[in-house]
Amino acid sequence: MKLVTALTIATFTMTIPAFAHDLGFAGLLSKSNKEELPPITLSVGKPIAEAPLVLKSGTAYEIEITADGTGELALEGPGFFRAIWINEIVIDDLEIRPIGLDSVEFDKAGTMEIEFIAIKPGRYFMRQPGSTGEGQRVEITIQ
Repeated sequence: MKLVTALTIATFTMTIPAFAHDLGFAGLLSKSNKEELPPITLSVGKPIAEAPLVLKSGTAYEIEITADGTGELALEGPGFFRAIWINEIVIDDLEIRPIGLDSVEFDKAGTMEIEFIAIKPGRYFMRQPGSTGEGQRVEITIQ
């Protein structure tokens, strides 16, 4: 029994480096596994995204969120933020590495970039809090 367990562990351990090598030295965060998403723009009375986002579980993404300063604007998506692993948020060359996120808010014009890995398949959304218009919401599907 111990021999079978040892052989199973040895076999599994030998296959991990081959899989990691396919993605590069950074694994899931390697350039070959990273995609840039269309930007999201927060502006009073304007749609935040042109189309729904379709993501693939296990893929790394970067998305740029920009507020134009026409108002104090936020973006919430607790379900979506719990379905991803956030590597970093970059604001004015400052890198933040949070454990989790519920929403982001802009008090004035600015840009932030969020780098994350899609994890949990499902249908999610991000929206401007308190809004009911379809334009203030972006649908997100993780496959």
